[in-house]
Amino acid sequence: MAEYPLIELYIDGQWKRASGQPIINPADESVLGTVPTATRADLDNALAAAEKGFAIWRSTAPAKRAQIILKAASLIRERVDVMASAMTLEQGKPIEQARLEILRGCDIIEWDATEGLRLYGRVIPSEPGMRHTVLRQPIGPVAAFSPWNFPMSSPARKVAGALSAGCSIILKASEETPAGAFQLVRAFHDAGLPAGVLNLVFGNPAEISEYLIPQSRIRLVTFTGSIPVGKHLAEMAGRHMKPAIMELGGHAPVIVCDDVDPVATGAASAIGKSRNAGQVCVAPTRFFVQEKIYEQFAQSFAERASQLKVGNGLDPSTQLGPLANARRIDAMETLVADAKAKGARVLAGGQRIGNRGYFFPLTVLADLPDDARAMNEEPFGPLALVNPVKTLDEAIERANALPYGLAAYAFTRSASNAERLAESVEVGNLSINHFVASVAETPFGGVKDSGYGREGGTEGLQCYTVVKNVSHKTL
Repeated sequence: MAEYPLIELYIDGQWKRASGQPIINPADESVLGTVPTATRADLDNALAAAEKGFAIWRSTAPAKRAQIILKAASLIRERVDVMASAMTLEQGKPIEQARLEILRGCDIIEWDATEGLRLYGRVIPSEPGMRHTVLRQPIGPVAAFSPWNFPMSSPARKVAGALSAGCSIILKASEETPAGAFQLVRAFHDAGLPAGVLNLVFGNPAEISEYLIPQSRIRLVTFTGSIPVGKHLAEMAGRHMKPAIMELGGHAPVIVCDDVDPVATGAASAIGKSRNAGQVCVAPTRFFVQEKIYEQFAQSFAERASQLKVGNGLDPSTQLGPLANARRIDAMETLVADAKAKGARVLAGGQRIGNRGYFFPLTVLADLPDDARAMNEEPFGPLALVNPVKTLDEAIERANALPYGLAAYAFTRSASNAERLAESVEVGNLSINHFVASVAETPFGGVKDSGYGREGGTEGLQCYTVVKNVSHKTL
């Protein structure tokens, strides 16, 4: 069996062991280890370290900062197999998906590192004897909160953005899946990052956020997670005049126009939906398919979903691993039962597999009424909801009907359809004819209840900076 690392806190360049709570393997419900709980004293030490680290890091030449960050990414690439095994043990995703997540995290780190060399200011033309210069400067120590579903790439986005902009950071990573963040931080330590620039803590999420966010040393809050928690943290940050990056939940619509191949698109949709067992904030979920191809699409989707091999993620042949915890099983069963009671057809899946490990098949539900809970609540699991629509306008209207606006997908061969979709679908990220919501060089984030601020791309890096105008009269 693959080995699971001993998880520790990391504060001011030092590793620290502590008691805490068990880490559960979702494939067999065994205990993998213990995640340490940070004390109030640990948090105070992390705050002091981040303040000291910021003073050092902001004064480090951007080229030197990039060199260290790129070294960390190189170390992670060397360790990808070990890191992927730990991720699959704690989170359940198939081992190849774990490897791809880690390599994607490296892409993000490397892109941000080099983009940090290009955080340019500008000189504004002015009258003789006057010089107006706009500077972009690192905002300061960052409090970052990352989720359980992408244990390495989500923390990597926050760490890479903060460090590449010249900030220090306190990362509060998930207690359920701590190995990704732990191994990420270890790579930066081994790469020679100065003490205090990066700090890692675990513990009660509410207690840590309520203690860190009001602290005057913290200048920015970044959070990835649920909408209710995000709204609470944003309110807290607002009370203390802290800017925030909020990457919150979604309920991604998929619009399928009748000019595409329904069989191929249905099969591709099953693969897209199965990623990380649907436990993705940008997971394609609400499929609105034009009537002409609706039944063919739904049948193809269901057939491909039924063919997916469900099992332990460490088995290379596994295509769909377990859900992360028992709460997700309860949520899937509740949503499926409600949909069936309201007339939905179950085309594939629908019931838990076995009673040991949190296995649930990719479930395809068709003909759901708008008042079905699954149509309004983010399932965050392997549920695909397929409904017919008459026109593209109807599809767009239904796609925009919810308060979510993180990601959406569409399939069409028509340039005019694509333009209409790009202009009218209310999301931060729209992908046409594929299921990749973002890459390292593009900005990622939501609108409406799905949050604000951006991660990734030039826009994401700028969120970790403040703008200063220097007006200099030279005569």
